[in-house]
Amino acid sequence: MLVTALLTTLLMTDTVTLDRVRNLDEVLIVSNERGKRTRSVKGAVAGIDEHLGELRNVNLVRRGSYAWEPVVNNMQTERLSTTIDGMKIFYACTDKMDPVTSYVESGNLQSISLNSGLDGNPQATGNIGGSLDLKLRKVGFEADPRHVSLSAGHEWNGHLQVYGADAAFSSYRTYLNTGVFYRDADCYRVGGGELLNYSQFSKVNLFANAGLRLTDNDVLETTFIFDRATDVGYPALNMDVAKAQGLITSLSYKHLFGWASWETKAYYNHIIHIMDDTTRPDVLIHMDMPGDSWTTGLYSLLTTSVGQELQHDVAVNYDLYYNRLFADMTMYPGGAAPMYMVTWPDVGTLNTGLAVTDNVSVDSRQSLRLSAKVAWQNQRLNNQEGYNGQKVFFPLMTDHYYQTTGRIAASYQLSIFNSQFSIGTGWGSRAPTVTEAYGYYLNNTFDQYDYMGNPHLSNESAFELNSEFSILKSEFSVSLNSNVFLFKDYIIGRLDDRLSAMTVGAEGVKVYRNLDHATIANLSLTADWQITDRLTWNGKLGYSAGLDDEGDNLPLISPVAWRTQLQYGTGRVQTELEVRGNARQTNYAPKYGETQTESWNIVNLSVQYQVNSGISIRGGVENLFDKRYSAYSDWNNIPQKGRNVYLNLTIEL
Repeated sequence: MLVTALLTTLLMTDTVTLDRVRNLDEVLIVSNERGKRTRSVKGAVAGIDEHLGELRNVNLVRRGSYAWEPVVNNMQTERLSTTIDGMKIFYACTDKMDPVTSYVESGNLQSISLNSGLDGNPQATGNIGGSLDLKLRKVGFEADPRHVSLSAGHEWNGHLQVYGADAAFSSYRTYLNTGVFYRDADCYRVGGGELLNYSQFSKVNLFANAGLRLTDNDVLETTFIFDRATDVGYPALNMDVAKAQGLITSLSYKHLFGWASWETKAYYNHIIHIMDDTTRPDVLIHMDMPGDSWTTGLYSLLTTSVGQELQHDVAVNYDLYYNRLFADMTMYPGGAAPMYMVTWPDVGTLNTGLAVTDNVSVDSRQSLRLSAKVAWQNQRLNNQEGYNGQKVFFPLMTDHYYQTTGRIAASYQLSIFNSQFSIGTGWGSRAPTVTEAYGYYLNNTFDQYDYMGNPHLSNESAFELNSEFSILKSEFSVSLNSNVFLFKDYIIGRLDDRLSAMTVGAEGVKVYRNLDHATIANLSLTADWQITDRLTWNGKLGYSAGLDDEGDNLPLISPVAWRTQLQYGTGRVQTELEVRGNARQTNYAPKYGETQTESWNIVNLSVQYQVNSGISIRGGVENLFDKRYSAYSDWNNIPQKGRNVYLNLTIEL
């Protein structure tokens, strides 16, 4: 179920806390309210990436068939904040082959919450493009005493196998839900039948969530996730992944006052990522490239409602985290002595911030939202060898840096005569990422350049304007949404012809620089029509543009994109016909190594049959006409899957 409304409130009910009113741009429900599996068309086969792709402002960068990188408002990871139940987690791969979203499984998610732009969730930091929070599935107290789900699915293209089992136990005093999920895929075939080598993967995910009610107003909750992917192929890159492993844990305490609710959570996670080229033929120089990310942190969130005629729903959040990122590389140039290099110099980041939001209900037709956050950050380079390597190029650098970042946003919404209008603005800044500030000879296969970090970068900032106009009727709705981001000190890599490339085949070296300014703008039109009681239609059309300080196109900006769906339901059967595609990419960025992608359209069909209250069967075919195509965000234009038939079964006991 997809619930879409810009700057509208979503009522979230906690196990013991007061109902919280939060403004969210879009929420994708992955499981139903009692913690059971979603009844989405694709069911158990659908991965987290496919769920993310349903969100209105989200696109995905594909480097293979696994671990796609979310892009919000045409901005990648550097300008986003991604959290899991409010927990900060940082990827451990210098090539961004393991986004935060890859360490969860759709089977252990309740929902995905999106805040577009600078009005981020309370734990978000540096979220110029937006913030994603993945809400974990929790059965909660006083649900069904016992519940067991079993699922199995298969995709014929690539022979993807998906198996899952989870169980939930609930009472007034305690609850527990736990599960295990397994995915395994061979290489898939593109349109026309050609096999795409190095597109296989295997993954196992285990999770457990538990709660203990201490008193009527006090609760302890804990979370454990272990996720391990092996033999992951990346056809768009020069290397694959031998292991990507995540351990995610948390412990939270919640208290209900008569006038407010208070939640404090402490967490720890460790991400291990090991790149591998041993399965690739004709490797000139074998390389080992491991990376590690450790994060420990906490947040404390107080929410309350005050006032009567002018109601304020206020949230105050304090958060603190410490993250360490370390990556190195050993090269084995056949017969010669191994060469060693530190690519992330064990950077320790201590960040603490305070956020405040206020949702003001002026009257039944008008609302106002105000939000602000300020964060202080200290970074230290703990690896002496990595520090010394950087200092050769930046002799004035030090081994520690301090930054202050912040954001402030305001929006106004008016509902009148079956229509809704909203307008918002904001300003925010972000500190350079570890790669942008301290990365050392990182090869980018997108443009075939080695990249160097720059410790002297200024913070990037942006001013945002957004608006939406909607007509809302019982059988029909249409919405026009727009935003524009005006950047100052935009961070991007620029060629430095004084440096020589280190990677074999690289065309040169780029160093991250601050551009004086840049602009990204997005426009989208969505519509829904309840044609009859059984037949519904919805459509989406989007346009985006991005320019640097010289008027040239920025890379990875979506061309005109569309999607239309026709759904028919009768009794136990639900069917869907979908057509989606992109126009030819005319505003691509050859200056930044981007090549043009052609227009494409594909047709998808699906059907769901509810055998009884506990058994459902889902099936369908994607890319019905077996078209060979690449989207603009497919790294190095790797083609997507050709015709793909899938079938899955879910049993709930």
